[in-house]
Amino acid sequence: MPAFYVIGHKNPDTDAICSAIGHAALLRASGEEPHAEAARCGDVPQRTAWVLEKAGMEAPLLVTDVRTTAAMICRREIVQVHLTDTFLIAYRRMLSSGVRCVPVTDDDGKVHGMLRYLDLLELLLPAQTEGLSVRTVHVSLGKLAATLDAKSLGAEIPPADEEEDLILLVGASSQGTVDKRLEQAQKDGNVGQFLVICGDRPIVQRYAIERGARALLVTGNNPVSEDIRQFAVRKNVVLLTCHQDTASASTLIRCSRAVSHVMETAFTPIHGSDPVSRLRKRLASSKQDLFPVFDGPDHELLGVLSKSDLIDPPRIRLALVDHNEYAQAVNGVEEAEVVEVIDHHRLAGDLVSREPIRYLNEPVGSTSTLVARKFLHRDLTPDPGVAICLCAGIVSDTLCLTSPTTTQLDRDMLAWLGKIAGIDPKRFTEEFFAVGSLLATGTPEDILNADRKEFTEDGFKVSISQVEERGLQGFEARREELEDHLRSIAATHQYDLAVLAVTDITGHHSLVLAIGQDNILAKMPFERLDEALFDAPGVVSRKKQLFPAVCAALHHAK
Repeated sequence: MPAFYVIGHKNPDTDAICSAIGHAALLRASGEEPHAEAARCGDVPQRTAWVLEKAGMEAPLLVTDVRTTAAMICRREIVQVHLTDTFLIAYRRMLSSGVRCVPVTDDDGKVHGMLRYLDLLELLLPAQTEGLSVRTVHVSLGKLAATLDAKSLGAEIPPADEEEDLILLVGASSQGTVDKRLEQAQKDGNVGQFLVICGDRPIVQRYAIERGARALLVTGNNPVSEDIRQFAVRKNVVLLTCHQDTASASTLIRCSRAVSHVMETAFTPIHGSDPVSRLRKRLASSKQDLFPVFDGPDHELLGVLSKSDLIDPPRIRLALVDHNEYAQAVNGVEEAEVVEVIDHHRLAGDLVSREPIRYLNEPVGSTSTLVARKFLHRDLTPDPGVAICLCAGIVSDTLCLTSPTTTQLDRDMLAWLGKIAGIDPKRFTEEFFAVGSLLATGTPEDILNADRKEFTEDGFKVSISQVEERGLQGFEARREELEDHLRSIAATHQYDLAVLAVTDITGHHSLVLAIGQDNILAKMPFERLDEALFDAPGVVSRKKQLFPAVCAALHHAK
């Protein structure tokens, strides 16, 4: 089940975070989205942090990208084989699981290669069909014995991790012929590599031991005499007995070889954070069947993905609050599934969806107002902590019902929520705005990004930041560094206009610092104090006063 986040805009203000908390609680309480979770895509402002502490709530989950990633859709139940596993083990595991490719790992879980179904044929069928190489297998005698479930009667079997080249000789010919071949091997100096396979043929068994073969395998559960056994011990020949017949045993010996010899080591890994949209393009031409998904700096194996998993993966589901423009939304919103929007701003026109969605947009002072009304309409009562958050969203966006954006609905919902939360809205507002002054304590980046929104209007790219203060006395001391940082932001993001409004919430007065094209600045409908500073008495609302003024300047500057 993909995640469902209720999330506000970038550089979230109190209304964005608190309306997300409130709406997520509503969705859970109503049963519409039992797993809805409040999220944010930016830092929590100082005043909002105070609200959350007062409400006894944790900050919403920080989500900076909502694209579907490999980690979200990979298969966590991994069918895998070990570096030292044999053909038979790998084949049975792949067959029982119905997979045709598996990762090959070591004791620490590190992936060393990928093993395909067809790769196993290289262990079973030699590439050459003539000469000694046809009969030579690189194998561990310990694994060979385990594969055959064989008993050891002669010299001690080496450890399972010790592999060697064994030359297979099936002792099915006449006794003389077998002896001649062993004698020739002695002359060639490689008889110590021979593994002689035979059934109930004591003379052939003795020839193999006498000539110094590396090992003797007696098949079909045939008995081995005591003198043959002791002879093998004296000559340091590994003597094994198995229940399979000679033909079956010969085949299974090849199945004892380790998969590490045929796995593909030049494989393409995937990191869990890789977005599916990028992987789809990157892996389109790859011939690899299965891709291991790694996580963390130690490349821990998280899961596996196939190309078919990338065709139409599940998407993260979102309810957007306090915005409806992709430019202001969390990164990757275009690849998520937006199922609902609750907002009180203008329509931007770039929001698209595959299916019809719930869309609520009304000209009220706060998104938290709309969320509160949804509780009321559903005959639900928010918890006191949620009510405190929604109160904070309303008083912050309406300056405690004094902003020109305030409506009767804002007043009604604040009164209703105040009773549930057990607070006096006026006193709460005073305490809220008394919390830390950004002009006094914040860095230029903090001040400009605490509540910044990006717009596109009439082909112009615009950024508007706003910081609310109890008085404007701290502005002059910070003016120069704020202007420098505003110029830097405008250059970095290529804004045609970048604005910072410092608003006195008690005197209903703003100073507007603006950097941009001269023809735009010349059309700003405020008193120009100098090259970059404007005086805006009575201006407190970005939505209803500042933004329309900027739009008018852009329109007349064209």
